[in-house]
Amino acid sequence: MMNRRTFLASLSAAAQTPKKKRNVVFILTDDHRYDAMGFLKGQQWLQTPNMDRLAREGAHLKNAFVTTALCSPSRASILTGRYAHAHKIIDNNTAIPRGTAFFPQQLQKAGYKTAFIGKWHMGGESDAPQPGFDKWISFRGQGTYFPNPNGLNIDGKKVPQKGYITDELTDYAIEWIRQQPKSQPYFLYLSHKAVHGDFVPATRHDGKFQNERFVPPASMNPAASDVDSRPMWVQNQRNSWHGVEYPYHTGMDIEAYYKMYAETLCAVDENIGRVMDTLRERGELDSTLIIYMGDNGFAFGEHGLIDKRTAYEESMRVPMLARCPELFAGGKTVDHVVANLDIMPTVLETAGVTIPAGLDGRSFLPLLQERKTVWRDSLLYEYFWERNFPQTPTMHALRTSKFKYIRYHGIWDLDELYDIENDPMETRNLIADPAHARTVQDMNKRLFDILEGTNGMNMPLYRDKGGRSGLRHPDRSQAAPFPKPMQGPRDNPIPGLRQKAK
Repeated sequence: MMNRRTFLASLSAAAQTPKKKRNVVFILTDDHRYDAMGFLKGQQWLQTPNMDRLAREGAHLKNAFVTTALCSPSRASILTGRYAHAHKIIDNNTAIPRGTAFFPQQLQKAGYKTAFIGKWHMGGESDAPQPGFDKWISFRGQGTYFPNPNGLNIDGKKVPQKGYITDELTDYAIEWIRQQPKSQPYFLYLSHKAVHGDFVPATRHDGKFQNERFVPPASMNPAASDVDSRPMWVQNQRNSWHGVEYPYHTGMDIEAYYKMYAETLCAVDENIGRVMDTLRERGELDSTLIIYMGDNGFAFGEHGLIDKRTAYEESMRVPMLARCPELFAGGKTVDHVVANLDIMPTVLETAGVTIPAGLDGRSFLPLLQERKTVWRDSLLYEYFWERNFPQTPTMHALRTSKFKYIRYHGIWDLDELYDIENDPMETRNLIADPAHARTVQDMNKRLFDILEGTNGMNMPLYRDKGGRSGLRHPDRSQAAPFPKPMQGPRDNPIPGLRQKAK
């Protein structure tokens, strides 16, 4: 039964729900960590003026996350609004299951023109056009920053790649926007290759930051965290493909690597500005919802690791910015936890399209408009072990505004609990602290409640594909000992059993 207060609240919400078929531009980057933006000073010298502008004139969703920090699973969650265990694309090799529906198909039915321009990287190496897009421009696998023989796939035809990929993809995006009649609603999904490694800056940015000082994360030093409570797999990963001692099985310098990452990001930022200029020229800048985000984070030495996959903040947390002055006021920061799962329902609500039932995500448009809404108080994270990269185990995590609980599967090792409110760098594992035993028990139950409620109690298994990067450097750190919380008492007697005299 709806009471008067509920009825009035529903009228208020309805009044603010978009009435027209609003244009949406969604810009995705690869491996962009949450703090690598100028206004956040991840490093003091970072320069991202157009991202800063989006935050200043729109909203910064400061607690944005992905539910699996890996390219294909994250991208599939964006397009389906579902966890990886639901859409079944759990790694970068798995083919897209037959019958998978992507939300741009719903936009097409509602009269939208849609375009996908950039990195698809789902379902193996295919660059073939996918359902839901009237315009298709993509490339095989990871693509390359400068032209390669494979070129681009434009609407099913092979076309040579002409120049630096970030610029060229934006050229195509701008051309497509300009082709749309003013009366035609459209959805553009601009998916950059950048800033995926190996990082290659545009020639104009090469060396831009080479003389700046990189400040390494404190947890890159093993002495900076409580080694006695750190899982063995994390300590062992230091000397691996995804560790600071043997990164990608090379002697790579982390500082130089980060600087090339930052230089590669400069072209992304410049091209965000070009898209905004195009919208302004058409008189559509303030009426178009622009959403910018990364498909997963990236560690540069935190906990002795590089890359993503883990449930640590640097891996699962991403940048997210949104701007649309006609829908919500600018200059705001959203503190609520949002996720890649939420892109689909947010775009559909903005377009005035019915959001299907059964999604794991929800529209964050009410958060942007400061409407009253029931929001999540925790977020599930999951990652499934890859034979290609055996350093990182299967894990499930639950993150709240106060704690993060990480449960590992299939390994004899410690789980983790962090008070991220007081220990945001996740340096002190509280899993064995008696004072937090109740918290661990409660979060474990809540984690499994979410898994059971979303049909996540089965782990998908697929055939082995691709190579295997599992080497260790013989002259660097050796295997870690079992952490102290896993070491039992010596010679514990069995009650009632007579002991042999010594």
